[in-house]
Amino acid sequence: MRTFKLTILAAALVTCLLCSCGKEPRTMRLLYWNIQNGMWDGQNDNYDRFVDFVKAKDPDICVWCEAQSIWVTDSDQAMPKEDRYLVEGWGELAARYGHKYWGIGGYRDNYPQVITSKYPITYIDKIVGEEPDRIVAHGAGWATIEVNGKTVNIVTLHTWPQAYAPGAEDREASKADHGGDKYRAMEMEYICDHTIGTVPEAGEQLWMMMGDFNSRSRVDNGEYNYPDDDPRLLVHDYIMEKTPYVDVIKEKYPGQFIPTVGSKSARIDFVYCTKPLFERITSAEVIWDSYTTPIRDPQNLSNFWRPSDHLPIMIDFNMR
Repeated sequence: MRTFKLTILAAALVTCLLCSCGKEPRTMRLLYWNIQNGMWDGQNDNYDRFVDFVKAKDPDICVWCEAQSIWVTDSDQAMPKEDRYLVEGWGELAARYGHKYWGIGGYRDNYPQVITSKYPITYIDKIVGEEPDRIVAHGAGWATIEVNGKTVNIVTLHTWPQAYAPGAEDREASKADHGGDKYRAMEMEYICDHTIGTVPEAGEQLWMMMGDFNSRSRVDNGEYNYPDDDPRLLVHDYIMEKTPYVDVIKEKYPGQFIPTVGSKSARIDFVYCTKPLFERITSAEVIWDSYTTPIRDPQNLSNFWRPSDHLPIMIDFNMR
């Protein structure tokens, strides 16, 4: 009888522990966030609030956009490269919220994407594009992890942010011609061609793609009211028409517009999944809370927000 009671008590304790972090057994939790300038807002408290937030969510995989330190704390003064904590400090920072593994995708500038994980990460490709006119502005990456005996492909990206095309001599003319939108469409096609497009059976596998797309989707056009042929819709039109990806937030919240930026004017951060992975989703949300809600920096520094100008996206998958 004593052994039986101890067994019941142990089972109850395990159940309480699982409930305390909000996750079911065999759940894979993804947390994606564009953390603006390497979580610039966290530099003034040793990233304590950031770490507390991540620990409370207990993700298994994190994808961070803009994952490099750039600016001196509380200023828009460029930080010398030798003083930058991130990206090289990600191993130490990730360990503080329980992630043993980390990796960085391909990048050309100050805005890489970093993956941290409870599982080992294997990079298949680090994507920067091709000179002279097929450059992937902020780079992209394709990695895999193994979860409960299943291979999950993770594609991260961050496309060109401006209304004009890179290298445009006449920026105003390029804006008028939607040069930036057309360039992002090229980037998207290039990234897909070098990731999911290389695997004929990818639509039957577990793939996710996420990042700051800096572009609007036709499925949100009830909010934007763009013409049907507007180049601002090219990026996501390509994904919907040419790939097996499913737009997670839109499918989980049909008929709703859920912005991902502080101004609440746009949804430009997306997580896409192939159908076999999408069907494993048990919950998905854009997190607006007391910590993540963007607040414009009072010093009005270069459009900086605290803690970021973007909102995180969290998704749970049943990996039984």
